[in-house]
Amino acid sequence: MLIRFFEHFGSFILMLKGCFSKPENTKVYWKELIEQCYDIGIRSLPIVLIISLFLGMVLTLQTAYQLVNPFVPKTVLAQIVRDSTILELSPTVICVVLAGVVGSKIASELGNMRVSEQIDALEIMGINTKMYLILPKIIAAIFMVPLLISTSIAVSISGGYLAGVLSNVFSPEQFLIGLRQDFLPYNIFFAMIKSVTFAFIITTIPAYYGYNVKGGALEIGKASTTSVVVSCILILIADYSLSVLLL
Repeated sequence: MLIRFFEHFGSFILMLKGCFSKPENTKVYWKELIEQCYDIGIRSLPIVLIISLFLGMVLTLQTAYQLVNPFVPKTVLAQIVRDSTILELSPTVICVVLAGVVGSKIASELGNMRVSEQIDALEIMGINTKMYLILPKIIAAIFMVPLLISTSIAVSISGGYLAGVLSNVFSPEQFLIGLRQDFLPYNIFFAMIKSVTFAFIITTIPAYYGYNVKGGALEIGKASTTSVVVSCILILIADYSLSVLLL
């Protein structure tokens, strides 16, 4: 098992090395980058908005249920919702969802191209397929995922505000006071570091499994499933590691 791990790790590093070489035609890569930004960012926006809204609403109600002590001020609820959303819920939960939505699409797309010999045809034409097919996805994710996470944070906090006010958990004034109280701008920076790291994982791992798939439709499905599982595990490991290093 250890030998197999190092084989995969070595192949993964070689794939990344092939991605970051000099492009033959920057105009072609720019067009592909814009298309990937649309696929990863715009098409993922509806599911991000829905999940973020209900994450904030559920977090507010469950926090209010736990903090039943009358000596705890209502403003603390807003602080908990704010910090939990920024530090953990939005970056980690949304990126795990994106690993399933975006990652499976990348693995399936590249796997289908490999099985149908489209990648082989591009290589015969002298095109660096690793850079042409994978690098735009990595750059697009690194650019778009932090934007999605920023949107998720805003929507999640707004959802918490709506749930709290509509349920009479706190007044609008109490929520706004708690939202501004003891705010640390570093938390936003930490969330962006996590989102960039997770974006790299979301694209490179599925790209590796899809690019190297062998077989037919069954193997493409297995590669897609494996890539999502590995991506989710690595996201959680990276989440813990960044928390230890940066907090």
